[in-house]
Amino acid sequence: MTDEEWLDERTVDVTIDSPAMGTGQPVRLIVPPGWDTETDAARTWPVLYLLHGGRDDYTSWTRETDVAELSARNQVIIAMPEGGRAGNYSDWYNYGRGGAPRWETFHLEEVWQVLRDRYGAGERRAVAGISSGGYGAVIYAARNPGMFTAAASYSGLLTPRTELSWTLLKAVMRNEGLDPYAMWGFPGLHEDVWRAHDPVAQAEGLRGTDLYLSSGTTGRPGDLDGDQGYGNSLGLGEAMCGSSLQTMRRVLDLHDIPATVHLYRRGTHSWPYWQRELHTSWPMLMDSLGAEDTHPEQA
Repeated sequence: MTDEEWLDERTVDVTIDSPAMGTGQPVRLIVPPGWDTETDAARTWPVLYLLHGGRDDYTSWTRETDVAELSARNQVIIAMPEGGRAGNYSDWYNYGRGGAPRWETFHLEEVWQVLRDRYGAGERRAVAGISSGGYGAVIYAARNPGMFTAAASYSGLLTPRTELSWTLLKAVMRNEGLDPYAMWGFPGLHEDVWRAHDPVAQAEGLRGTDLYLSSGTTGRPGDLDGDQGYGNSLGLGEAMCGSSLQTMRRVLDLHDIPATVHLYRRGTHSWPYWQRELHTSWPMLMDSLGAEDTHPEQA
């Protein structure tokens, strides 16, 4: 850890000197009420990772949702790491050379070490994310069986190997000035790398993990869109995520892996729906972590 800045009594921005990334990377944490590692050095807390979407950053969850207020009743640490504007929650292949960016290593090893050493993280952790962060939540859980008690994806694109999904991923990455083929190599030619990062192919790794998966299916405006309407990216993108979730649900059913799936017809690829889904899945996430509810009478 190279820097720590407290924004309020529960929120702290931490910069981690990351060998996996080759540079310092930020993480925003929300600690539970009464958190104090000095008074009770033996106490630990479960951790919920919240992963942001593409073309955004680690501040998005506190900027766009009420997660600080929502988590105030639970004894849980919320970790919101930087994931890059188009990092896709992967250790990049880089045409076989490896090296930075290594987002998975940063999140699951380096961030975790800081959480344990400095902030009292215990052994139980769950993960949730929106959009590409929803993909990240599912693939992290699938690639690391047993690491997470629960995983939640809100409008995640869970079928990256389809032609339409790859077309979208390429467009986003090129828009950010990145080489899309540096991430997982070329489809077909580097099939082992692609399969290793495909939630459908890695579905068996999700066995035993509590799952909450949600998405809109049409991308058409719903009751949370107000008068703003939607652009093509908000509509088409959400419809693609909904289609990918339906595929993922069929695969999970074939593997006899239980999941709570919420598909809704109307709703764009936007924060009002993800805030709603966070609230809906919150009890499951907290139950899986065994995160103490300090105000059960308000339930």
